[in-house]
Amino acid sequence: MRNILMTVMLLVVVVVLFNSIIAQDTTGTRAQIQSQGNAANTRINTLLP
Repeated sequence: MRNILMTVMLLVVVVVLFNSIIAQDTTGTRAQIQSQGNAANTRINTLLP
């Protein structure tokens, strides 16, 4: 029973950390990667052939 409780608590901690670090709307890792990708696309589109 104790092992199951520890496993569930660990999973809850992982989910909370994921939501606060990766999936945050404006300052999360996903948003930063997306903004850098958009900036790279803009720079590539402005290159002259």
